[in-house]
Amino acid sequence: MQHERVQKLTISALLVAIGILIPIISPVKIILEPASFTLGSHVAIFIALFISPMMAVSVALGTTVGFLISGFPLVISLRALTHVLFAGVGAYWLQKDPGLMNSPIKTQLYSLMIGILHAVAEVFVVALFYFGGTMTEADYSQGFLRSVFLMVGVGTVIHSMVDFSLAHIVWKALNTRQSFVAKMTKLRNNN
Repeated sequence: MQHERVQKLTISALLVAIGILIPIISPVKIILEPASFTLGSHVAIFIALFISPMMAVSVALGTTVGFLISGFPLVISLRALTHVLFAGVGAYWLQKDPGLMNSPIKTQLYSLMIGILHAVAEVFVVALFYFGGTMTEADYSQGFLRSVFLMVGVGTVIHSMVDFSLAHIVWKALNTRQSFVAKMTKLRNNN
């Protein structure tokens, strides 16, 4: 039992580290204020989501702390905090329907639903800053529909689905190793 807790903690810590490192070192960053997209920045959270709800929430919280201490603007750090919502809900959903990932169509629909939840939460945070008057003059000039709904909302759905696909590719590759499958099955069952 103690050994499994150490394994879960270690996997969570590694995923948090990866989740913090990717936004810092990634060469593919698109910043279109108030939106920002870093390719692969959600991969660690999605991998944690595939393992368990507790790990998904822990990794989402850990990466949020990483954004805060890395000096990202408050709006970006709060957007990262919203990942707790889609990670927890998505992991719980997978826990209730583990066969969901066996069908390409169901997997893509699941990814879309998680992406929409992800986007709604981030739009809410950015809208608070937008209507609270704390965004720059350039952000206001584009208007709410373009700068918040389209850039953050639609952009986040697309970004989420791309990162989900990357994480799914990694997850499937890891699952080809029998030792990995055995360890993950054991961790999931003892969650």
